[in-house]
Amino acid sequence: MSRSEKSVGNGRWRRVAPTLLVVALFLGGSLAACGGKQVSRIDPSSVTDLSGRWNDTDSRLVANALIEQSLDSRWLGEYTERNGGERPTVIVGRFRNRTMEHVPVNTFLNDLERAFINSGRVTLVAAGEEREEIREEREDQQEHARADTRAQLGQELGADFILQGELQAIEDEEGDEKVVYYQADATLVDLQSNVTVWSGQHRIKKYIERDRFGF
Repeated sequence: MSRSEKSVGNGRWRRVAPTLLVVALFLGGSLAACGGKQVSRIDPSSVTDLSGRWNDTDSRLVANALIEQSLDSRWLGEYTERNGGERPTVIVGRFRNRTMEHVPVNTFLNDLERAFINSGRVTLVAAGEEREEIREEREDQQEHARADTRAQLGQELGADFILQGELQAIEDEEGDEKVVYYQADATLVDLQSNVTVWSGQHRIKKYIERDRFGF
């Protein structure tokens, strides 16, 4: 190739190169936009099932169902009749996760406590870490708070009953189809006599069908 031909070729490349750079940048930006993430805010109370695993909706529905069952049982009427219409004092104890997946048990406990409080039919007392934190604050007040404002020691309201239970799950899978079965069992125990005054359960069954094309 002659020197003049090389010069012409280099000149054409210098004119084409900026155009190719612009096209490459445009395509790169388009691909980045296609692979981006879009986030939308939705109603926290809306029902959403993406994976089929235990979620916030399951926690809320199961908690409400269990508390409704327990309060509609005869133990509550018998207690109020014996105690002149006084509401029983209840504490929510431990619920064990027997499933093979991660279940935020504390969220479930909070849902149970909320359902008890919203019913207006029992008095709920603090449990677990919350109770320990309150006791630490009360102890601290004995030393640092003004005498007439201190929360007094030994004035806690003792619970009459404790709610306990566990969560279990069974999975059945074949090809693109899967069924997940959740069962929540709960018992209410008289703390004075150790007698189980109520036992109940609530079940959820989910059918999950995967897209066979992977979309």
